[in-house]
Amino acid sequence: MSTLSPFLRRALVALIVLAVLAGLTFSMTRPKPVAVLAAVVENGRVETTVANTRAGSVEACRRSKLASPLGGRIDKLLVKAGDRVEAGQVLIELWNQDLSARERVSVEQLQSAQLHVAEACLLADAATRDAARNRQLRDKGFISESQIDRIESEAKAKQATCASARAQVQEAQARIAAARADTARTIIKAPFAGIVAEVNGELGEFLTPSPPGIPTLPAIDLIDDSCLYVSAPIDEVDAAQLKVGMTGRISLDAYRGQHFDGHVRRIAPYVLALEKQARTVDVEVEFNDPGKTRHLLIGYSADIEVVVDARDNVPRIPATALMPGSRVLALTADGRLEERKIETGLSNWEFVEVKSGLAAGERVVTSLERDGVKAGAHVVVEAKNAAKKP
Repeated sequence: MSTLSPFLRRALVALIVLAVLAGLTFSMTRPKPVAVLAAVVENGRVETTVANTRAGSVEACRRSKLASPLGGRIDKLLVKAGDRVEAGQVLIELWNQDLSARERVSVEQLQSAQLHVAEACLLADAATRDAARNRQLRDKGFISESQIDRIESEAKAKQATCASARAQVQEAQARIAAARADTARTIIKAPFAGIVAEVNGELGEFLTPSPPGIPTLPAIDLIDDSCLYVSAPIDEVDAAQLKVGMTGRISLDAYRGQHFDGHVRRIAPYVLALEKQARTVDVEVEFNDPGKTRHLLIGYSADIEVVVDARDNVPRIPATALMPGSRVLALTADGRLEERKIETGLSNWEFVEVKSGLAAGERVVTSLERDGVKAGAHVVVEAKNAAKKP
């Protein structure tokens, strides 16, 4: 092998240096790959849902603010806030000795009237039998017609006295019922089983009934916590899609990350038009499992989400991957982004159904807000999210 001339050696070294410089220049000027987040197109459930426009609140299916129709002094206060009571249980009793005394007088009058009935009706029966015997004597000519007329008139009068005595008994019974009704108006009972939320009054204080048109605090605020629901406003456009019985989900600010199953129990038959706010319809979603609501408090802030339609086991992508015009950025095999036009189906804030334009297993970019994320860009998927499924 012949030895290279000095000229050739210098040329070879120059070529090597130029190659190294060209490689360095290319690597330094070549755009760096853009780091992106990506999700895999996979099959799953997609729902179309409707949510409230403003926060709702937890309400009880039955809530009664009890007050006495009569004014009076509290003689017996048998419950306090937080007590659980049964239907028919006495909660408050006002001083009613005067009414109880009237009731006792009416009872005595009834007993007197009953005794008077016994006396008057016995005399009337005796007079009727005597009149029958005297009619037989008249027929035989032993007594005159005028005598039999007098005897029969006396019998009829005693029968009328008997009927009057019976009417007095009925009057006394009605008087007792009226007295008992007056007494009952001084006693506040629980109309249903529940929990006492509030008591406005103390032993010995005077309760005053509400005048017409002037609301006052109730003596007892009773809540049936065995049935709870959430009432929340929904935009009038969205409310038109709802029907009673639809599946709903409830979330509470007090229990973040936890959802409660429910169903639509009522849709208000009118639209609320509040100043400076959208027109809304109040929708009520009832909790399906009362056992899971025992710890909830009435008045909790809550949100509802009603499922209008749903499909299972359909191709889906995260909603964050969808661009305006039903477009997405798909990852190609060589690590570049390709814009695709897809056909979408059901969608919500989390997932979008893909009817065509993407195949199962393909990946789409979900970090569209990052700089440099556009069609044709060379990207690299962040390792911590590359395997994460939506």
